[in-house]
Amino acid sequence: MTRRRARKVAVLGGGLTGLSAAFYLMREARERGEEIELTVLEGSGRLGGRVNTLRRDGFVIERGPDSFLARKLPMIRLAEDLGLTGELTGTNPAAKKTYISRDGKLLPMPEGLVLGVPTDAEKFMRTELVSEAGKLRALEDREYKPGTSDDDETVGAFLERHMGAEMVMRIFEPLLAGIYAGDLYGLSLQATFPQFKEMEREYGSLIEGTIAARAGASAASAQAVGGGFATSASSAAKQPASLFYTFRNGLSTVIEALEQQLRNGGCEIRLGAQVSALEKVASGAEEAGYRLRLEDGGTVLEADQVLLALPAGVMAKLLSSHVDVSALERIHYGSVANVVFGYDATSFGHDLDGSGFLVPRDEGRTITASTWTSAKWLHTAPEGKRLVRCYVGRAGDEAGVELSDEELTAAVRRDLRDLMGVNAAPEFVEITRLRNSMPQYPVGHTVAISAFGAELSRSLPGVFAAGVPFGGVGLPDCVAQGRSAAERMRNNT
Repeated sequence: MTRRRARKVAVLGGGLTGLSAAFYLMREARERGEEIELTVLEGSGRLGGRVNTLRRDGFVIERGPDSFLARKLPMIRLAEDLGLTGELTGTNPAAKKTYISRDGKLLPMPEGLVLGVPTDAEKFMRTELVSEAGKLRALEDREYKPGTSDDDETVGAFLERHMGAEMVMRIFEPLLAGIYAGDLYGLSLQATFPQFKEMEREYGSLIEGTIAARAGASAASAQAVGGGFATSASSAAKQPASLFYTFRNGLSTVIEALEQQLRNGGCEIRLGAQVSALEKVASGAEEAGYRLRLEDGGTVLEADQVLLALPAGVMAKLLSSHVDVSALERIHYGSVANVVFGYDATSFGHDLDGSGFLVPRDEGRTITASTWTSAKWLHTAPEGKRLVRCYVGRAGDEAGVELSDEELTAAVRRDLRDLMGVNAAPEFVEITRLRNSMPQYPVGHTVAISAFGAELSRSLPGVFAAGVPFGGVGLPDCVAQGRSAAERMRNNT
């Protein structure tokens, strides 16, 4: 009997999406007794993409994202599959306050806000962040009638319709736009916060819809919580109850575990392997359907299946000769920078009585937000030390990202002095520039990207695409995209 040739699979991109896809592909193949030759090609010199933990002198410093939403289970399930549940940790329950800057002062965000939507009218009416007229206008949302339109629009236009321009500027913009480092009046509602549209369709009012959603979530949580611990749907492994999770030794923990599992399973991982061309070849019984040419000029890799887990622009270049890539080309990527300061507690001069603060666009600051990292995440700094992370850059305001290290440090320290009264000199500064890292999904993106996916399947069977251009920027979204891609590749659909 002729032995069947092993399926050759290439995963382009060694970020969380690509590594998750490779992990689940390898696991599925092993469970099915299928031979697979799996190769991960990463163009840079490291794995992880935006996930990048620095460990120094007892500090755990995230140079990219610092956590993930606990209610989004794909990341927790991946942790379970990797044996990492014991490494998960939640936020400090004492660091509940979040502040927003107004006229140079940090004011507490009113209790009861959910994604900026006020669910406690009494507490909301006491805030100084919004004028009396602005608060009354926001509460008019309760009279909004259910709508039936499925048309996409910008997040800003939608929220202004419901709660007024002042709420968009003072509350929604710093809170929601910060997730994407974007402009709410340029971001697609359907691609970023589709739950708002669903609430409008069912309840009319965002306030009423959010209250109903919270009640439903509380009921589900009550069934899954015992002894102060929340349990994921797929395992009895217990995790500390928290809205957000990370790993005690940083988010790179999951990247390192994925790499180890893949290498141990026989997956080849190539760093500095930038693919310059994807070619379709006539497939035969012993010939793969695709050829990948690397930028080194001489290396060629054959594959039966290819997964592109790449930024939209890079993906578009590889596919432009095969399919219409306009949906990818319309996604602009913004640039941001993270500036992390380490301090000695004795000279710091601030209680860090919360998780941090947000800065609205019209405040005219260099920083857009700050996380009081050592207060929010107790594992991130040694005893007697403080860790503060500041964010710079957003759509339409990216000049600060390109300041020199000295200029950027001085500007951020000036903002911390003005807003927090912190004059202490940091013991160290870590600056990370994430250029072209934050996707700005335009109106109509979900329809356009769906059409692109359909054309890709028709024109290049065996070639798949996943990642941030298709399903959100959060880490659980990346894992979900990777696992879904692995399932589609298994079924070749």
